[in-house]
Amino acid sequence: YNKMRNIIERYAELPLLLRGPLWKIWHRYIHSKDKTLGIKFLNYGYVELDYSKQLLDLQSEDEAERTCIQMYNQVIRGIDLNGKTVLEVGCGRGGGAEYLTKYKHPKSYLAADISPKVILFCNEYYKIPELSFCVANAEMLPFPDNTFDFVVNVESSRCYNNMNAFLNHVVRVLCTGGYFCFTDMRYNSDLPLLRNQFVNAGLEILEERDILPNVVAALEIDNERRKNLIVNKLPGFLESTGNEFAGIVGSKRYEL
Repeated sequence: YNKMRNIIERYAELPLLLRGPLWKIWHRYIHSKDKTLGIKFLNYGYVELDYSKQLLDLQSEDEAERTCIQMYNQVIRGIDLNGKTVLEVGCGRGGGAEYLTKYKHPKSYLAADISPKVILFCNEYYKIPELSFCVANAEMLPFPDNTFDFVVNVESSRCYNNMNAFLNHVVRVLCTGGYFCFTDMRYNSDLPLLRNQFVNAGLEILEERDILPNVVAALEIDNERRKNLIVNKLPGFLESTGNEFAGIVGSKRYEL
C-alpha cells in the first residue's frame, strides 16, 4: 500500500501512460465519496494579481468555489459565448460547464468526459436546458466535423497519451473561425513541443500567458477550504495523497 501511495503522490512526475489511468482511479474514488457534489471543481484555481481589476460577479451559492470558477473565466476571457455552440473536453464533475452555461449563455454547451460514472452523475445533478453531458475519449472525439464554435479544455490534457490526436480532433470539430480555449500545467522545457503541436494541428496561437503566479495565489487563498474537503471526504490514511492532488500548501505538487 505504501508503494501505491508514493506513486499517487508523485503523480505529476509519472509518464503519460500512467497518469491517465491513475487520474481515472482518483476521479472514481472522489465520486464514490462525494455523491452530493460537494466537490464540483478539480482545477487549481486562478486569482487576478492586479487588484484594480473588477472582481468577478458571482451568485452567493457559487462564492465558495470562486478561485476555481475564475480559472474558467480567465480561459475564455475576451470571448463572447452568448448564442454559441461550445464543447468542453475533460469536464470532470461539471462545475466549469455549469458556470459557463449559467453565466455566459451559450446556445448549447456539451461537456464530455471519459468517465461514464462522472457523466451519469452530472446528467442527474445539473438541470440547465442548454447544458448536456456525454462520455467521450479526448483522443477520439465522436462528433461531426465543423460542429462547435468553441472547444474548452481546462487542466485535463496532461493526462492524454496522444496530444496530437486530441488537437487534430479539436481542429476537426471546430467550425471555420472557431476558437480553442486551453489551459494546463506544463514544464517550461515542454512548451516548445506544445507550441509545435498546436501549429502542426492547424491552430493559430492568438494569445499565450503564464498564469503560474495566479494559480499559486489561488491555491494559497483556497487552501483551508481544500484541506477541509480532504478531511471530510477522505479517510485519514489518504489525507496526504489528497493533499498532493489538491495542491495543498506544502505539498510536492504545490512546490512544483
